[in-house]
Amino acid sequence: MNVGPTSAHIALLPGDGIGPEVIAAAVECLQAVSAIYGFRLSFSEHPIGGCAIDACGAALPEATRLACLASDAVLLGAVGGPKWSDPRAPVRPEQGLLSLRAAMGVYANIRPVQVHPRVAQYSPLRAERLRQVDFVFVRELTGGIYFGEKQRENGVASDLCRYSSMEIERVLRRAFELARHRRRKLTSVDKANVLETSRLWRETAQRLASEYADVQLEHQLVDSMAMLLLTRPSSFDVIVSENLFGDILTDEAAAVAGSLGLLPSASLGEGPRGLYEPIHGSAPDIAGLGIANPSGAIASAAMLLRHSLGMGAAASALESALWLALDEGALTPDVGGHHSTAELASAVTGHLWSQSAVDASVARA
Repeated sequence: MNVGPTSAHIALLPGDGIGPEVIAAAVECLQAVSAIYGFRLSFSEHPIGGCAIDACGAALPEATRLACLASDAVLLGAVGGPKWSDPRAPVRPEQGLLSLRAAMGVYANIRPVQVHPRVAQYSPLRAERLRQVDFVFVRELTGGIYFGEKQRENGVASDLCRYSSMEIERVLRRAFELARHRRRKLTSVDKANVLETSRLWRETAQRLASEYADVQLEHQLVDSMAMLLLTRPSSFDVIVSENLFGDILTDEAAAVAGSLGLLPSASLGEGPRGLYEPIHGSAPDIAGLGIANPSGAIASAAMLLRHSLGMGAAASALESALWLALDEGALTPDVGGHHSTAELASAVTGHLWSQSAVDASVARA
C-alpha cells in the first residue's frame, strides 16, 4: 500500500560519462509509474562532479547543494572521468559526492544484491554458487579514512581513520533493523585483530546485539569476508561495514551479480530524504554510445520511491517490470545483449503499462 505524498520534487544530478544517459532512462520509468499510481513528480537538473568543475569551478556548486537540500530525494548518475583524473588536482569530481553525502547527512549506503537468471552466466562464479543469492550491504558513509586528516611531507603520507561510537552505532542500528525485517542474520565486517577503530566497531556491535536478540550476529574479518563473498555468497543476509571496507566489498559483490550496471544503492540518514545512485562509475569509454546499462539507475529509482516517498507498491511494480524486461531478454551489451539504454527503459515502461492494464481489468471484473 502506498502511503506517500501526492507530489514530490526530485533533484537530478546526471553528472559525468554515462550518468546523463542512465538518469534519463530512470526518469522515463519514474514518469510512467507516477502516472499509473496517480502521484505527481517534478524534476530539476543540477551539475555535480567533473562537469560542475568545468562549469562552476567546484565539484559541488552551492546552488546544487541547496537544490538537493530543498528536494524530497536526489537521483545521481555518476561522477568522474579521465579528464579529471589527476590525483594532484586541488578539485576532483569525487569530492562533490563526498561533500553532498555530508551535506545531506546520509550515513548508511544500502546496496541490495540479487542475481538475475538471465545474466548469471556473466558472473565469474559457478552457477551453483549463485543459487539463492540475496543479500544487502550496509556501508557506513561519513566516517573513516576517507574523511580523516590527511598529511604528506618529506616523502611520508598518512590518512587518519577515525570513528566515534555514535557514528558506528547509528549505522549498526540501521543494519540490525534491516536484518530484523529480512532473514534475521547480520554479518559485521571489521579488522579487529589489527585496527583500533575496528575493535570499537566490534564492541559496539556486540553491545547492540543484546537489543536485537532476534537477529543472529556474526563477525568477519574483512580479508576473510572478501573470500567468503566469492565462495559462499548465498549464506549472507545483511552485511554491515565501515566506509573503506564497504567501498571495496560492494564492488566485489557487483561482480558476483554479473555487471556493475545492474545494482542500485540508497544513501539514507535520519529523515526520509535520500541520495540514490547506481553503483557503477561514469564509464567514459561508452559514454554517448547509448549502450549503457540503466538497470542500476532504474532500480535506484525504485528504492527512491520506497524509502523517500513511501510508495511501496509503486516501487515493487517498477522492480517487477525491470525484472521482467531482463527476463525477456532486454539486455544491454555488458550482459551479452544488443539492446540500447533507451530500448531497455522502453521495455520496462511497457511492462509497467501492461501490468496496469491487467490490474484495471481485474478491478472492473
